[in-house]
Amino acid sequence: MSGSGPAPEVGAPRASAVPVPDRGEELARWLAEAGGDGVVAVLMYGSHLNKASPRADSAYDLVVVVDQYAPFHRALKERGEIHRPLFLFNWAARILPPSVIAFTPDDGRAGMAKCLVIRRDSFQEALGPQPPDHFLMGRMIQKVGLPWVRSPEDEGWVQDCLERAHHGILEWMAPYVEGDFDVASFGARTLEVCYRGEIRPEAGNRSEIIYGTQADYLGAMLAGVFRAGVERGVLERVGSGRYRFARSATPAEARSWRWHFRWSKLRATARWFKHVLTFDNWLPYVTGKVERRTGQRVELTRLEKAVPIIFLWPRVVQVLLSRPDEE
Repeated sequence: MSGSGPAPEVGAPRASAVPVPDRGEELARWLAEAGGDGVVAVLMYGSHLNKASPRADSAYDLVVVVDQYAPFHRALKERGEIHRPLFLFNWAARILPPSVIAFTPDDGRAGMAKCLVIRRDSFQEALGPQPPDHFLMGRMIQKVGLPWVRSPEDEGWVQDCLERAHHGILEWMAPYVEGDFDVASFGARTLEVCYRGEIRPEAGNRSEIIYGTQADYLGAMLAGVFRAGVERGVLERVGSGRYRFARSATPAEARSWRWHFRWSKLRATARWFKHVLTFDNWLPYVTGKVERRTGQRVELTRLEKAVPIIFLWPRVVQVLLSRPDEE
């Protein structure tokens, strides 16, 4: 993929300036109110923000940054927004953060949010130079809105975390790019690498579709990253709107980042087990997503519905092996 000309020398808009759908903003505000004083910020990403063909009943994708897990879960429990034992949520939150919960105020009539809940220090680490895995990084380098934040100071901190994640892209993408590139080809390749870092029940071209829905945002963000990369001597200009790395990744660097993505995929897959514990009605959500993204009709057996943690695995393998190349 190649661009049509030089990219503008700008950066991505601040998260607080990214337009958010009205329903997503309402859900973020209600969630912050229900979660108590310890909610730091609520960020939005995903298909509703990007207008990537979401259905009316599709969940809104939110990241909830909190000071501490226990007070947040207790506040939601007292408001009747979570229904399983508190110790389960508090325990799961500390293992492979973030955890996922469903937020369905007004018994779901106001819509549903799929919320990644993460503590403030873990959020900063996940977007830093040595993230434990790529799960949050792969989402937060894309188009992100900030529909609710506790204070101007917290907004500045969130924005700093996002910008550090943006400028860190050059380091982990270096082993995956050869020759010269522009913002379009680099952006498309970046999402491809991120999507391959997880086992996802989606068609093979999903990363291309997602890139297309936010090409302007990613182009603006990468233009700023590339400009800073040239100033630091990491990148070189080789023509109108084209760049290359000033030096190739060493074999040791390439091995390190490839190991990072393999380890990340393992951690992301391990999270499935705790999502089953913390995400209400996870089975209908997953089967609906598979049907939307692959076009396959999923008819579960009684055993698969009754004891999915044991009997659903053959179905999972079947879906992954039969995913179409195109959505």
